[in-house]
Amino acid sequence: MEGIRDGNAREAVTKYTGDRYTQHSTGVRDGVEGFVEFFEPFIKRNPKREIEIVRGWEDGQYVFLQAYQNINDGEAQWVTTDFFDTDENDKIIEHWDVIAAYTGSTPSGHTEVDGPTEVTDLHKTEENKTLVRNLIQEALMEGGDPSRIPEFVAKEYTQHNKEVPDGREHFMALAINPNRPLNYKRIVLLVGQGNFVATLCEANWNDGSLNQDYAQVDIFRVENGKVIEHWDNVEPVPENDVNGGKF
Repeated sequence: MEGIRDGNAREAVTKYTGDRYTQHSTGVRDGVEGFVEFFEPFIKRNPKREIEIVRGWEDGQYVFLQAYQNINDGEAQWVTTDFFDTDENDKIIEHWDVIAAYTGSTPSGHTEVDGPTEVTDLHKTEENKTLVRNLIQEALMEGGDPSRIPEFVAKEYTQHNKEVPDGREHFMALAINPNRPLNYKRIVLLVGQGNFVATLCEANWNDGSLNQDYAQVDIFRVENGKVIEHWDNVEPVPENDVNGGKF
């Protein structure tokens, strides 16, 4: 917020990062200077920067944030999802993000960011993290069994994906299709606190006309031992980047 929204790129990245700052954001080099060389011109090009942190939580050394960004009075609107690793001094040492355009509507009348935000059920953190890990590994990953989705997902499932309606049945219809284009390859990060769990996964989209690797972020809200609500964010993995890549 201080660096990008308030326009103090160098001051913020110097203040909040540790001995290293490993960067996985597309187009941004590692380190303080990489952040500055990307964001100082961005700030100059975009004088109006509205940023709202919608959701966020911490899990040990890791922090997750979901944000809405409105640039230059609607010239561009984005949903950003960020994962941070921190050192023993609570300084940021590594950053991953996935950024996608905000459209503001879903088939069931939601947006990509609305819905509950309060972190509850702190005593169920590990249980809920295990539920989400099992959902992805056992039902959604290549070689998994999508017919097991009801073990993990509630029937009354609220969906914030831009193209999928509410209801477990719509999720199931996509997942059990033998020619489904999206397949999860591995979980890179899983960060949870209480009733919320966020994952960063390496995924692949192959519909016959397009074969593209993606960085896939999923946010799950868990209630009574089942996933009850879902948000996501997806960004293509560039072939060559100025840093070590999305993962």
